Amino acid sequence: MKVRKAVIPAAGLGTRMLPATKTVPKEMLPLVDKPVIQYIIEEAVAAGIEDILVVTNRAKSAMDDYFDYHPELERKLSEAGKWAELETVRSTADLANIFYVRQKETKGLGHAIWRAKNFIGSEPFAVLLGDDIMRAETPVIRQLIDGAEKFGASAVGTQWVSAEAIGKYSSLQIEPLERNIFRVTDMNEKPTPDKMLSNYAILGRYVLSPSIFEILEQTPPGYGGEIQLTDGLQTLCRRERVIAVAFEGKRYDTGNITGFLEATIDFSLDHPDTGPWLKAFLKERAKEYSGPETP
Repeated sequence: MKVRKAVIPAAGLGTRMLPATKTVPKEMLPLVDKPVIQYIIEEAVAAGIEDILVVTNRAKSAMDDYFDYHPELERKLSEAGKWAELETVRSTADLANIFYVRQKETKGLGHAIWRAKNFIGSEPFAVLLGDDIMRAETPVIRQLIDGAEKFGASAVGTQWVSAEAIGKYSSLQIEPLERNIFRVTDMNEKPTPDKMLSNYAILGRYVLSPSIFEILEQTPPGYGGEIQLTDGLQTLCRRERVIAVAFEGKRYDTGNITGFLEATIDFSLDHPDTGPWLKAFLKERAKEYSGPETP
């Protein structure tokens, strides 16, 4: 099985980041010098993905514009001899074959994935959530693809989280297969600590069998009155093999202000243009907040 296509659900309203996301898609908020969604697309491309479908809504045409050529800007840069800037601007349009479909109603992640049915056809495919940026030596979605190909299964990305945090995610019931790969036997959406199946949560990356589409068509609204992908996956793991890959890497939830700031600081510290300045700035600010030294 070769995974050639990916879906990026990016139709959410960004309510955790208001008012900034009132008119600017949360996926287009700048993380140092690139919008959030570009990091996610770059991860997919680095994993060997050829075609990417972004699921949007009517307020997010800025994403379509960003990954297109901009003749007027390119001409100005060319006339000014700004060749590096010109290459940067054009390269965003050449990252991958990027397509778009709208989720016309806010019906949940499961419904957003179902909107990709015609694009995917009968192939296995990757899903990368539009809020989650992953930093890893091997792209996280590549780690999932490798596991899915090895076991002939769908795969979900997972890491251990605390009992207090599990209510933000889907909790997995798992059985070990090898070092960092588990068989999934059940899952539940945003459980309370007394109802969680384990501390292993699904975190933002999937490789799915196309049979998920038939399941999602028949999945009724669940948590929050929306069609939950977790409910569809719960059915899938009872019909087919589903594995969980405990991926190596750091996840940033850029859909909330603290996660976005954490990512901004970490990426800025590692960026050659901003790292030295930011390190000095943070040291100076830390001195100010720590108060005067005691004699």
